[in-house]
Amino acid sequence: MKEKIYRIFNHEADAIKNIPVTDAYGQAVELIYRHVQQQQGKVVASGMGKAGQIAHNIATTLSSTGTPAAYLHPSEAQHGDLGILQENDIMLVISNSGKTREIIELIDLKNILFPEVPVILITGNPQSPLCEKTSCHIFTGNPAEVCTLGLTPTTSTTVMTAIGDAIVVLLMEKINFTIADYAKRHHGGYLGEKSRKISSRYSNENI
Repeated sequence: MKEKIYRIFNHEADAIKNIPVTDAYGQAVELIYRHVQQQQGKVVASGMGKAGQIAHNIATTLSSTGTPAAYLHPSEAQHGDLGILQENDIMLVISNSGKTREIIELIDLKNILFPEVPVILITGNPQSPLCEKTSCHIFTGNPAEVCTLGLTPTTSTTVMTAIGDAIVVLLMEKINFTIADYAKRHHGGYLGEKSRKISSRYSNENI
């Protein structure tokens, strides 16, 4: 059992290590910074199925670290929720195949409402139809799933999460996000208490 677990962990770790690091990360960060920090927009993240859960996680992590973001379910977008989108926003969509019908339709609908809103794509297929519809795409490396069937989103969602973390941290550094900023956004729980204590200590030291 332990050997199997080590094998799974090593597979996932290798997939993260092999994520291609390209200029797309810098492009994505600059786009988000311009639309959110300079134009007062927000990131609207979307994905279908397991990819949607990762998009939701990225949106909440961005919001908690100084980059306002919201999750938009691609199917619900067709029933009025697209109204969350505003002209200064930027979209971040995730599709491992790059062919997800609901995401393609979401981009088409976005183009009717606000064609100038750019779209960042995280995908395992850099030659996909979605790449042609987006301003910037980040390639996951398309790792094989560790699932015994080779089908269940496992390793693919791991690398998507890591890519999201990279974008979050790069943005935190770019906007000089501080402990005090963090504390203002976390009023409950362990992290809220910890961040307020650290922030208070720094403030007292600077008096």
